[in-house]
Amino acid sequence: MKKLLPVYVRVPVIFFSVMLALEYFIDSGDRPAFVKYPMVLLFLLVFLFLLIAIEITMNAVDTITYHLLTDEQKNQLDAAKNISITDSQWYKNLVKALTKSTPIESEHELLLQHDYDGIKELDNNLPPWWVYLFYMTIVFAAVYLVRFHLMGGDTQEMELKNEIAQAKIEVAAYLKTAPDMMDEKSVTLLTDPASLAEGKAVFTANCIPCHRPDAGGQIGPNLTDTQWILGGGIKNVFHTLMNGGRDGKGMISWKTTLKPLQMQKVASYVLSLQGSNPVNPKAPEGEVWVDPLAAQVPAAVIDSATIKK
Repeated sequence: MKKLLPVYVRVPVIFFSVMLALEYFIDSGDRPAFVKYPMVLLFLLVFLFLLIAIEITMNAVDTITYHLLTDEQKNQLDAAKNISITDSQWYKNLVKALTKSTPIESEHELLLQHDYDGIKELDNNLPPWWVYLFYMTIVFAAVYLVRFHLMGGDTQEMELKNEIAQAKIEVAAYLKTAPDMMDEKSVTLLTDPASLAEGKAVFTANCIPCHRPDAGGQIGPNLTDTQWILGGGIKNVFHTLMNGGRDGKGMISWKTTLKPLQMQKVASYVLSLQGSNPVNPKAPEGEVWVDPLAAQVPAAVIDSATIKK
């Protein structure tokens, strides 16, 4: 029997098809299944051995069967093996089913009474594959009309807009909780001892040359009093750390050195030193800073009391 694919092509194709199927159905994470699960590798090796064994067995059966044939049967078999695919009967039947073509010797039956300078027209049938494809487009158009124009289904443009809107919501939610995406608008004051201890370590490693270990101020200003050059509070201090101080005044931007979470912790540590009264502090600089949110509370209380009176 003539085989469409030689053995050296058939065996690798079958083997790698099975291997890819296993990789698809077995969840092995970022590693191949046969690496993560040794049993898969064992199965593949056994399967390859069986493939080769089957091919050897079938070849032996074909050889023995061939020798048992008569000379006439051998000649018929050899002739069948030498027939090309395009000359084989199954191929001719397939082409005829797909095209419904008329043999050349019968084309005179299809001639129409049209003659254009010797050019004649044949009344051939359309190929079935083309006709069925055309019918499929009609069905698709009907479904599309009902789905998107009568029932108001989401078009591709609407789906894109919905996905973009949902993505913006998810990004905003992520930014609220992602420490490495923090900015001066979303930063909050930390007061737990562990965060303050980490902030102190960052302050000691980077800030004491300008502000002294007790934050009393040296080249840089005193960080323990109530006066601030660029504003106090967690948001202003974080902004100063992120973007640096005044031009030419020495305070650099730390956003390329420290992560946002580290800057949040060191800013919280600095604010925890308010009123610590270090020895020989540097003279106050800037203006007294009052938290506007905190300043609104007493006013509300006063207004409430006034209304009650």
